Amino acid sequence: MNQYYLLGRSGLRVSRLALGTMNFGVDGFHAAYGKTEEESEPIFRQYLESGGNFVDTADFYTAGESEKILGRLIDRAGVRERLVLTSKFTNTVDPGDPNASGNGRKHIMRAVEASLGRLGTDYIDLYLLHTWDRITPVEEVVHTLDDLVRSGKIRYAGLSDVPAWYAARAQSYAEAHGLAPMINLQLPYSLVMRDIEAEYVAMAQTLGLGITAFSPIGGGLLSGKYRRTSEGLSGTGRLTTPNAAGREIGPNDWTVIDALESVAADLGRSMAQVAINWVVTQPAVGSVIIGASSAEQVGGNFEALDFEIPADARRRLDEASAPNLGLPYGMFTPQYQSWVVSPGLSIGDKPAGYAPQVVNAAADTAR
Repeated sequence: MNQYYLLGRSGLRVSRLALGTMNFGVDGFHAAYGKTEEESEPIFRQYLESGGNFVDTADFYTAGESEKILGRLIDRAGVRERLVLTSKFTNTVDPGDPNASGNGRKHIMRAVEASLGRLGTDYIDLYLLHTWDRITPVEEVVHTLDDLVRSGKIRYAGLSDVPAWYAARAQSYAEAHGLAPMINLQLPYSLVMRDIEAEYVAMAQTLGLGITAFSPIGGGLLSGKYRRTSEGLSGTGRLTTPNAAGREIGPNDWTVIDALESVAADLGRSMAQVAINWVVTQPAVGSVIIGASSAEQVGGNFEALDFEIPADARRRLDEASAPNLGLPYGMFTPQYQSWVVSPGLSIGDKPAGYAPQVVNAAADTAR
């Protein structure tokens, strides 16, 4: 059964897996692993057939080709109203123009019009600030996004790759001034990259931002196709491509990979499926963005929603991947607070069952 949940504090229903289209197109920054339109179409079609309705792109992806290809695929499939279409702005589309990048009002207005044209649509469901530019006042960004919501060019606004304090400031400012709220925060999250747990998760839960997690298999590291050798990393993929940008793989990563491989074997699932399942069931995560190089891979990723990770297996994964967040975050753990803040007592937020989940599940038979 297909599952859809509200994104953040909104009425927008999205599928548990979102389709990332950073590889749709063979031009520009992401060309090394890009797909032609003919190669992209079966990926897109399989995503729709699997029940997905949440598609992510950006003006920067493959120099605008991702948006163009996606727009044509949506038109041919006749699914514009069914889809929750996401795009993003920030990165330059004209390196010679200082106002053709960043998060200022002038660029946002230019960027949204250009994206609408490339996508062949008159509105974008979810429009995100792509990356914090460090200098544009947050108030300007929030007011501009609110104007776009009021004009009908976008339905909802959100953020991606910003500091937690910036997201909190944006949301609080919007609430205080009756402006369109942020409903989404897009961030990297996986068993080998749990840094967001220090600040973002609690912030998102408190302020009504649903996290969409990208890179759930660590850029392919958790897919099972890479192995250690005496000469380093082996396997075919982005991480072993000469001159490709990538993170250094250390001993802690291999500890996670070993634990994931063991759990996956016990469950009779692929490592990628277990890695995706772990992310999609973490607190504050509204949806997980999957990238795919084939239709078969899309189908396999959706199978990650068909099982539960047993408590003991989850504990093994959590322990192997536990981040070292340091101080002051160590003071916010249950262990520290039960030792110093409230020793000898058990104090909780709300009792179990205080706010049971509300689910409108499909009935076995129509009535």
